Amino acid sequence: MGLLEGKVVVVLGASDERSMGAAAARYCLESGAQVVVASRSGEKVAALAKNLGCAAFTCDITSDEQLEGLASFAVEQFGQLDVALNFAGVEAGGAIAELTRDAVMHSADVHLAGTVMFIRFMAEKMSDGGAIVTTSSQTALLAPPGLAAYAGAKAGADHVVRIAANEYGARGIRVNAVAPGFTPSAMTEAYLQMPTVEKAFKKEIALPRLASVLDIAKAAAWLASDDCFATGVVLDVSAGQTLRRIPTVDEMMGEG
Repeated sequence: MGLLEGKVVVVLGASDERSMGAAAARYCLESGAQVVVASRSGEKVAALAKNLGCAAFTCDITSDEQLEGLASFAVEQFGQLDVALNFAGVEAGGAIAELTRDAVMHSADVHLAGTVMFIRFMAEKMSDGGAIVTTSSQTALLAPPGLAAYAGAKAGADHVVRIAANEYGARGIRVNAVAPGFTPSAMTEAYLQMPTVEKAFKKEIALPRLASVLDIAKAAAWLASDDCFATGVVLDVSAGQTLRRIPTVDEMMGEG
């Protein structure tokens, strides 16, 4: 019997085959779930769904109407909603001295407000318990320069996870987060064109390799499964990066 046998799973932030969201959707399907993949890019998510053999829905995490529609679509298609995984995200770099209010607010809209509303609308359609897993980051657990807009929003979302776990626990709904370290994926592909980047990150982790999108997918699926009785947890899946630090930009460029 699969880890998620009989579960209906929504995966938001799944459009690129190399993404964490796509890996999670694939692993959930292999684990016996019925899956709805969602992304703000309707064309891309439809193509991914066709390749995986699952349902697709166009959803931007900054739209309450689309989030509510996503949860309703899962129930209409499969009769229930048991698990919701949120991998939606955007890059947001820059030193505080260079940041604009618009840049900070955009990151907050996606990563902080988006997390709050994702939890709200997914939980509204869950009955007889359920599991919600959002995506944190090592940058929220450490303090890397140049990532205030991104890491600040992620750190806020981590606290939302703990509050949501408290609020929804009486309904049997567990709320957790997975916190990846630097992971080869669609979002990081450009950085990995420079071999010095992977070398710098490997120097700052305890295990001998970087986490993969499949490692993240498996962690999220376990948090969402009936095998897990945790709630309000931010699960570190970084190969031990929080035991050390995030490399500096100079080190990533091979100049440190």
